[in-house]
Amino acid sequence: MEKIELKDAFAEFKNQKNIDRPTMMGVLEDVFRTQIAKVYGSADNFDVIINIDKGDCEIYWNREVVEEVEDPNTQISLEEVNADGDDYEIGETFAKRIEMKDFGRRGILNIRQNLQGRIMDLEKANLFNKYKEKVGQLFCGEVHQPWSKEVIILDEDGNELKLPKSEQIPGEHFKKGDSVKAIIKSVDMRNTTPIITLSRVTNDFLAKLFEAEVPEIYDGLITIKKVVRIPGQRAKVAVESYDDRIDPIGACIGVKGSRIIGIVRELRNENIDVIQWTSNTQLLITRALSPAKISSITTGEDGKLKVYMLPEEVTKGIGRGGVNIKLAGMLVDKEIEVWRDTPKNDAADEDEEDVLLDEFDNEIDQWIIDKLKSIGCDTAKSVLAIAPDDLARRADLEDETVEDIRKILSAEFE
Repeated sequence: MEKIELKDAFAEFKNQKNIDRPTMMGVLEDVFRTQIAKVYGSADNFDVIINIDKGDCEIYWNREVVEEVEDPNTQISLEEVNADGDDYEIGETFAKRIEMKDFGRRGILNIRQNLQGRIMDLEKANLFNKYKEKVGQLFCGEVHQPWSKEVIILDEDGNELKLPKSEQIPGEHFKKGDSVKAIIKSVDMRNTTPIITLSRVTNDFLAKLFEAEVPEIYDGLITIKKVVRIPGQRAKVAVESYDDRIDPIGACIGVKGSRIIGIVRELRNENIDVIQWTSNTQLLITRALSPAKISSITTGEDGKLKVYMLPEEVTKGIGRGGVNIKLAGMLVDKEIEVWRDTPKNDAADEDEEDVLLDEFDNEIDQWIIDKLKSIGCDTAKSVLAIAPDDLARRADLEDETVEDIRKILSAEFE
């Protein structure tokens, strides 16, 4: 019975993937030597011969033949060794084969459990090393269990990977059996267990999706210079081609949007703007804010970029909730402020009558003024020109706050 159990353990160990033969041999020998040391006190004078293919193990106990035994583990008396008619002499080595049954049933179980534990440790180490080399790569797996705080995803070998809620695109939901793409964000070892974390919100994830969908990017003919995104809302991808014959934007979008549509669907309809890269900051901003037309761009003393637009272009440039202007700022690594550019023929009259919002900082909180500026309202009249409901929605302000602001600003012109 013990031999059958041992063979089963050998077979289980042998069938593990990604475990080379020398490692198998070393671990198996170490397991047996550990048990030998428990039984005999030391395993230094034992030979352990492993036969993985047969699922068997031969163990020999080597002792020196002496006249008088002082250490029973390493010595055997001449009288005892020749009791069966053998002809040994003092100083020779007597090797006795140890049978599995000599360990007893409990010893066999200890060997099996120790072996299974070592197998598990090797599996964990191999899993850690396998995915440590894949950090930053695209991964596709199947949802095994969706939880409120994370989703468990299985790979082709049945290993578990985690997609935390914080790494999911806002508003997306998964069901068991769903196929999910994500990027391997990190691999950590916690209490000897590898924790593989996936992400769908990083900029690298979007870049890898483009690489998978656009052959020119994969082949290196087109380079993704920078990706910025607000997951679930909008993203901007700046690309550059090293071949003048290749249109980088057209290649990324595909015929009738055939290439980019798959990426958009994967990102739960996140809007994606593909723009041509340039090292010219002002030109890059102009391209990033298109189709809004920019009148001029200046740099303030505080380092912020001031983008001037005609009033009718401001809404398009800022985008819903200020997302468009925010992404443009992320693209050039600078904060951007939008200013209304009043036509010259009306500027003199309007400047005489209008008042900058900063003049009201003693009556209106600065954070409110900043919110109003973020939607292109930098003067009193530009605020009053917007309907209260629309102003509350665009600036994300309470109706009561909007009403108070309008009273303060209106009083200036009474």
